[in-house]
Amino acid sequence: MLEYFKVILQKVSFDHYLFEKELKKAIERLISEELRELRDWCFRQFSPQFDLVLKDCFQGIRLPERGNV
Repeated sequence: MLEYFKVILQKVSFDHYLFEKELKKAIERLISEELRELRDWCFRQFSPQFDLVLKDCFQGIRLPERGNV
């Protein structure tokens, strides 16, 4: 599922609204370890283009420490 959302986010990265909408969907549907990986990948791929969107969407999401899933 994570790879699916990565593809979708890359395809909609031309539009801030679509990107945010799809990112929120991904956050709702992924398990915590996938969510951590998605967050790290998004910041690598899309900062600074979507820096505010990423910070807003991932703010307040509690993720377990690595290896403590």
